[in-house]
Amino acid sequence: MPGQKLYPRATVKKIVKAHSNCSVSKNADVMIFLDYMLFMQNSLVKEASIEAKKGGERGITARSVKKVTADSLAKFKG
Repeated sequence: MPGQKLYPRATVKKIVKAHSNCSVSKNADVMIFLDYMLFMQNSLVKEASIEAKKGGERGITARSVKKVTADSLAKFKG
């Protein structure tokens, strides 16, 4: 669907600015969103899939995602 927004740009900028106490460049919100999407796709979903298979589940469940969230976030902590 053309023209459909994936996320509210102004809101993301306000949140980042409030947490960092720094000015946010023009396209910083785009980079933040792309980094988030890469994290979700490459790390969290992959690890949750492995955890679900270990648990004998057919697919990814909320429980399998919750189990791997802390470890996945720790990998990306700067």
